[in-house]
Amino acid sequence: MRTLASFIIVSLDGFHEDATGMFDFAIVDEEFREFAIRQLDESDTLGFGRATYEHMAAYWPTDQARANDDAIATRMNTKPKLVFSNASELAEWSNTTVIAGDSIERIEEIKSAPGGELLVIGSAHLTASLVAANVLDELRIMVSPIVLGRGHPLFEDLTERVALTLGDVQQFESGNVLLTYRIPG
Repeated sequence: MRTLASFIIVSLDGFHEDATGMFDFAIVDEEFREFAIRQLDESDTLGFGRATYEHMAAYWPTDQARANDDAIATRMNTKPKLVFSNASELAEWSNTTVIAGDSIERIEEIKSAPGGELLVIGSAHLTASLVAANVLDELRIMVSPIVLGRGHPLFEDLTERVALTLGDVQQFESGNVLLTYRIPG
């Protein structure tokens, strides 16, 4: 069975976006870049919710993305991608498949298919629904050393407690801290 992991960046006060919906607080330095490449290399399929997919699809295939970071752009553009949405017109980015309908039902099918790790990137609403349904195997939260004060909480869609088991903690020179949790199932 495939492993399903999610990676998302939050502020120290737990927001994945500021109050205006902006995500501009991540510290992306060489150490983060090396981590990102390693994480992409360890996954064989990328997953996104609709909103994150639209942002990623608007940036990674561009000349600017290739000029800024060709190694990551190449990986993002060539990996198979799944977008969990009912908007089928989204499949314009290379190697994208739209997964319409109930994402939880479909994820069980996807996890049971042959393949390696499916990595959901960003996608707070999708991540919260995967956690709530107890189908996520690993939750990777990178905490950026910034307090936003107001914003959109990572788990604003959850209505019940979910117990997690800490698997690993990695501190970055920048002050970023990667917390890796397992979801007991």
